[in-house]
Amino acid sequence: MESLRAVLIDIDGVLTVSWQPLPGAVEALREIREAGLGVALVTNTTSRTRASIARTLADAGFPVSAEDILTAPAVTAAYLAEHCPGARCVLLNSGDIAEDLGGVAVVGDDEDGDEGAGGDRSVPDVVVVGGAGPEFGYAALNRAFGHLQRGARLVAMHRNLYWRTDDGLQLDTGAFLVGLEKAARVEAEITGKPSAAFFEAALAHVGVGAGEAVMVGDDVESDVLAAQRAGVRGVLVRTGKYLPETHRAASGTPDHVIDSFADLPALLRELRGSAQE
Repeated sequence: MESLRAVLIDIDGVLTVSWQPLPGAVEALREIREAGLGVALVTNTTSRTRASIARTLADAGFPVSAEDILTAPAVTAAYLAEHCPGARCVLLNSGDIAEDLGGVAVVGDDEDGDEGAGGDRSVPDVVVVGGAGPEFGYAALNRAFGHLQRGARLVAMHRNLYWRTDDGLQLDTGAFLVGLEKAARVEAEITGKPSAAFFEAALAHVGVGAGEAVMVGDDVESDVLAAQRAGVRGVLVRTGKYLPETHRAASGTPDHVIDSFADLPALLRELRGSAQE
């Protein structure tokens, strides 16, 4: 391992649950900052903008600003600009993320489903799928299915199956995305975790190489093993959505496993010490 210079940190389930700080998380992040390490909060959260997330975390005592946060919507906007410039996009998402989708041409239902005088149906270029919630009803999913049948591309911010709240585990986008892919016989282009492009964007955000960073997450596949495939050392925390059975059944082995984010500063001191020997 090269000299450790930065820490990539998932938010939900690692720093907070239902936006309430987990024990010791605020103090641990302050210690990491004081050690001079770069910090990027990397999240698949699609219900809030970077600015909103930063305000919530700062109000809870976390030493963060919007500049420290990289969200799946922000990365998606950059992806669409590069790979689908000028595309008309239908967004299926729970929450208001318009601020982080700057430059994306999002069309509404009144624009994407009407038949013209000649009987042609205006088809959006891309169906963009964000985070699951009440909006993921039958009618919305069926409209998305129709667009895909008529040639629209499918871009998804992530394929997480569930996340944890105060009420326990809740279904997320991945549970619906698989159905859309199979029914429409298409494969989604994933922009958030676990895509390699997301981790590359996070590393560029903090200006370090893969061997100079660690990734801390509660999702063994999307956070930890995906980071390891990108060359970043992975740290799995036993909080949030962590389940022993998913850990045992994982497709690989995390580099490190700790009980909570509160234990991270001690692990980082050990890693930095080993790198200097």
